[in-house]
Amino acid sequence: MKVGIVVPQGWTGEFEGLSARESWSRTLAAAQRAEQLGFESIWLFDHMHTTPDPLEVPSLESFTALSALAAMTEHVRLGHLVACAAYRNPALLAKMIATMDAISDGRMECGLGAGWKAEEWEAYGYPFPETKARLKHLEETLEVVSRMLHEPGRTTFDGQTARVAGAINEPKPVQDHLPILVGGNGRNVTWKLAARYADELNLDAMPAEEWRDSGRADLDRRCEEAGRDPASLRVSVHLWWQHVDDAPDRAAFLRGYAEAGIDRVMTLVRSAATDLDELDRFAEDCRAAGLELGPAS
Repeated sequence: MKVGIVVPQGWTGEFEGLSARESWSRTLAAAQRAEQLGFESIWLFDHMHTTPDPLEVPSLESFTALSALAAMTEHVRLGHLVACAAYRNPALLAKMIATMDAISDGRMECGLGAGWKAEEWEAYGYPFPETKARLKHLEETLEVVSRMLHEPGRTTFDGQTARVAGAINEPKPVQDHLPILVGGNGRNVTWKLAARYADELNLDAMPAEEWRDSGRADLDRRCEEAGRDPASLRVSVHLWWQHVDDAPDRAAFLRGYAEAGIDRVMTLVRSAATDLDELDRFAEDCRAAGLELGPAS
């Protein structure tokens, strides 16, 4: 099982009291240390306001910050956990991801979800529709993005929530196939979309036991309905930092996901915002759990 690091960016209030320069410096330092330690990937959350409450403290925007990290790292893969489909025009989003793939020399992944933080949407001027409408927009975003990233020529699509007319996306991604990751625990709709469009389904903090006892079988059914081999859809889990920090035995907690058949986990090592050595200690626990890390550099 591979391991990715969600890089501190201020979303949990960890940059309170810091300047803009200090905040970015800590994000960059954590990303570069994660790469040095052999973690497979680095990720950012796609939010403008902090969680759980909106605070007037630094929180870095994900696309601009990740573009800079792409230019200032060498080996780790990069992505959003996950980008909110409604925050950006789908065609523009595809163009941004393809450009970031060029910046990173082929290391980007495209993580997408329906979005959920209502107060943030409303504060930034986005109407917050019902779940059904948000999922429909996610579906149409996936349709546009997958075409623009993976198919030659111009893209035309006229849907209920998204429309493009002869959109050109050049250059195409550097890598032969830029992976698309769909995030969410909704077994009826989100997992159907993952089965149809994604290379990977990212679950939000689903316990390993729940995945093993019922999740795997439900996703297999969604894949079969889509005419897809379930083995072709990777599965990862975003582990909230509290769950990792509060685990009595962190190595055993992580090992449980590997034993349940999860392909990759990603988590925020929140304390790395003030102490980079926390990433080293987390890497030690990952190795103790038998997880896949590259050699430290």
